[in-house]
Amino acid sequence: MFDELHEECGVFGAYHVDEAAFSVYYGLHSLQHRGQEASGIAVYQDGRIETRKGKGLTIDVFNRPDLEQMKGRTAIGHVRYSTAGGQEAENIQPIVAHGHSGSIAIVHNGQIVNDMELRVELEQKGCIFQGTSDSEIILHMIMKERGSLLERVEKTARQLEGAFSFLVLQDDVIIAVRDKYGLRPLSYARNGEGYIISSETCAFEVQGIYDHVDVKPGEAVSFSRGLVRHHCYVDHPTSHMCAMEYIYFARPDSEIESINVHAFRKETGKMLARMDEDLDADLVIGVPDSSLSAAIGYAEESGVIMESGLVKNRFVTRTFIQPTQSLRDRGVRMKLTPVRDVVEGKSIVMIDDSIVRGTTSRRIVSLLKEAGAKEVHVRIASPIITSPCFYGVDTSTKKELIGANKTVEEIREYIQADSLKFMSCEDLKKAAGEVGLCTACFDGRYCSPLFSHEKSARGEE
Repeated sequence: MFDELHEECGVFGAYHVDEAAFSVYYGLHSLQHRGQEASGIAVYQDGRIETRKGKGLTIDVFNRPDLEQMKGRTAIGHVRYSTAGGQEAENIQPIVAHGHSGSIAIVHNGQIVNDMELRVELEQKGCIFQGTSDSEIILHMIMKERGSLLERVEKTARQLEGAFSFLVLQDDVIIAVRDKYGLRPLSYARNGEGYIISSETCAFEVQGIYDHVDVKPGEAVSFSRGLVRHHCYVDHPTSHMCAMEYIYFARPDSEIESINVHAFRKETGKMLARMDEDLDADLVIGVPDSSLSAAIGYAEESGVIMESGLVKNRFVTRTFIQPTQSLRDRGVRMKLTPVRDVVEGKSIVMIDDSIVRGTTSRRIVSLLKEAGAKEVHVRIASPIITSPCFYGVDTSTKKELIGANKTVEEIREYIQADSLKFMSCEDLKKAAGEVGLCTACFDGRYCSPLFSHEKSARGEE
């Protein structure tokens, strides 16, 4: 219902950590912003893999007795938002397979773009799929390869195209893998005598750990026999971190490729302010929560006061869907409420992270004007989204993107703003410094082949 990009999934692992299930539970709780559909944990204990998972938030899926029964010291976990594969129970991770080489569990963040080709090949070789997610493809490929676990994982990773960070658990071993383009973040940190691995560094800090090591693009990192070993499974890996990780997905207290997410967003706000030297405004308002850092940057650079002009109801979930337009409008009012005493009679700069379909921006502008705002100038802390993403973001067709079908002026008219400006790709890359970014959703320049998704990328059905 809400016009916003949906999060990726999140993965977390604990190797040789006391009460590993509890460690993973707290890690997943910190990564809950990356997926609220389902949660799961797999623990290696007494020579086997024990798994518990279910639909809903981590806090709803697990209770203390569940976690106390999972007594192993090595575990992996997952929070899910489905971008490839539906919401069926079979797609909830960790996914476990049992074979002659033993049991293997996997958790995966991202999206494989050659999934259809690999699925057909695996089915022709006799593989039977229980679900529809691309994560199960990775598991089948690892199971059919020969050699040590590390060799099988590396052989599999070399055949995958697209975005992925995944963890593999077998026996008392975890292997953490990041795609060769570096599209998805993955890091690990020392925890006592063991290690923890996470999609975002904010999950380390909740456990009192502030130092970490990034898994590099094209790396497989093995945690085995108390040792950590780095293995580069491809020649010439590249760095194309998803720009949306900085703009929207990641928590502001996370660090990605040595850049703090809050600092990145704040810098984009400052850049927007430099485009507005002649704008006479009374207030800066950020749309909670991901736009607040950019709003702070805009206010500092422009000298315009920042206020809390929109209040967010944090108990309206992303699954709140209503069938009619009037009920959808009411849903937006349930989620965001303007503060009349703050906005009435004021000329406002409204900072948001992105515009996807335009419907929510239109409703927020309308809410502010209903509350008495004299003018609403919308500033977007990212470029115009013009192209679908096939790396794990739920924008798969051009027709659903307002930026692919309207000019900036037409978008301004649609959302009923008094003015509208976006960042440029060049400024976005400047904010990232030396970190290479994937900006495909803004400029259509994909860093990998797209296989069966090529027609969608060109806007063809």
